[in-house]
Amino acid sequence: MTRVLLCTDGSAYSQVCCQYAAWLAGRVSCEFEALYVTDLRQFEVPMVADLSGSLGVQPYQAVLSKLQELEVEKAKLVLKDAERLLSTAPAGTPTTFIHRTGFIVDCFHEYERTADFVMLGKRGENANFASGHLGSTMERIVRSSHQPCFVTSRSFTPIERVLIAYDGGRSCRKALQYLTGNPTFRGLEVHVVIVSPRSAEETSLGYLREAETELIAAGYAPSCQMLHGVPEDEIAAYVAARSINCLIMGAYGHTRIRQFVIGSTTTAMMRQCRVPVLLFR
Repeated sequence: MTRVLLCTDGSAYSQVCCQYAAWLAGRVSCEFEALYVTDLRQFEVPMVADLSGSLGVQPYQAVLSKLQELEVEKAKLVLKDAERLLSTAPAGTPTTFIHRTGFIVDCFHEYERTADFVMLGKRGENANFASGHLGSTMERIVRSSHQPCFVTSRSFTPIERVLIAYDGGRSCRKALQYLTGNPTFRGLEVHVVIVSPRSAEETSLGYLREAETELIAAGYAPSCQMLHGVPEDEIAAYVAARSINCLIMGAYGHTRIRQFVIGSTTTAMMRQCRVPVLLFR
């Protein structure tokens, strides 16, 4: 059974994340932990903290207590909505709903230790206020996670076509091993793309053949292609042209073909590709 840590915050992206979680449970045996974390810092921002000077200590404590009570009620609503969305998973799927107060990354690592797979939305509750940016919490979690992270897009589409952006590096090897050894994407259409500088075509072709051979041995019939250009632009165009439903790639690290993925390329690719992204580090 796959143990999945599902991070939620009540945003539209988190709702879609729950839909993908139910989809995942329909393909593999899953056990879910749905985690909502109340960030302590929201009670320490100047707008709240300054009240102690203008209201006095006792009225300030009363206001703070009310804010904390409201947050508890919000957590109940968030987790209840997650329960509703996960109800479409196969009957009997074990699910635990958890509310913690603290710092999201610290709480996340506590539960990640016993998980095999992490799911979270690409952006959070403030998505409408910064439409051109990815969620900072999402990026911190993905950068520090030791597990595969499935980062969901704004809308849900059942996954039928998967693209692995391959380069032969260690994180991409992990992604390939997951594809060949896990039933999550078994029976789906799989594409493999490598974006290579022309000076490294021979090496890149070797990596592409390596991926093709392993996927065929695992029962897939992959479509493989080598492209040239800016990685995020080429892959985003491929995703759109082939109606890809999920992108699989290495995250935030140097690779054996250094020009392919260097740090911020991961963020740029996630911003341009409006599909879920499964990331490996």
